[in-house]
Amino acid sequence: MKLSKEQIKKLYIFTRQHYVEYYDLQTELVDHLANAIEEQWQENPKLSFDEALQMEFKKFGVFGFMDVVEKRQAYLTKKYNKIVLKNLKTFFSIPKIIGTIISVAFVFVLLKFWQKDIPFLQTTFVILTIIFFAGILIISRKSKKQSQLSGKKWMFKEIIFGYGSMSGIINLPIQFTLHLKGENYDNWFLLLVSFLIILLVLLEYIVLILIPSKAEEYLKETYPEYEFSN
Repeated sequence: MKLSKEQIKKLYIFTRQHYVEYYDLQTELVDHLANAIEEQWQENPKLSFDEALQMEFKKFGVFGFMDVVEKRQAYLTKKYNKIVLKNLKTFFSIPKIIGTIISVAFVFVLLKFWQKDIPFLQTTFVILTIIFFAGILIISRKSKKQSQLSGKKWMFKEIIFGYGSMSGIINLPIQFTLHLKGENYDNWFLLLVSFLIILLVLLEYIVLILIPSKAEEYLKETYPEYEFSN
């Protein structure tokens, strides 16, 4: 016996009622529940749809679908981090590495001149950090509006357009500059700070501009059904 379209709709409603808000994860769980219910009917045709559903849902344990959601989020977060690192590596390979080196050298010269002006350095890092979080907020709101129009939320899309896993890394340079003192520093130290500034700018560019501009490509690669569901 196969589930009807109406019963499939009920399964989608059931997953939403149990705190699964992402369409991609809802679809995965609906497929799993539907197959499991049909298998139960093969063994016991007298079972009602609701009875079979509750029997299958109990197998997920006390926390229901929460473990499934957390595991999927961890998996997609790891995938996102790999995409960020992959894009970052391109700036340290030919020919982009030439531009990266020139940028580091330019910042080094500026720091050499401004090294005694610690408030200037700290302000620079604070401004870059503010830009990062403001950008995250803007693209996150844009993504939410798109989700409201389509009526479907995709977990990986939300990670791409509203993800702040880089916030820990972004905050490191600020903590770093807070401990600086107005004095002449060794060239290697100024070179390190220059590199951190450029790294921060590259991360902002990748997270706020580059990856979101390729979002459709990444989403279609992750969800084959994405193109036909929007």
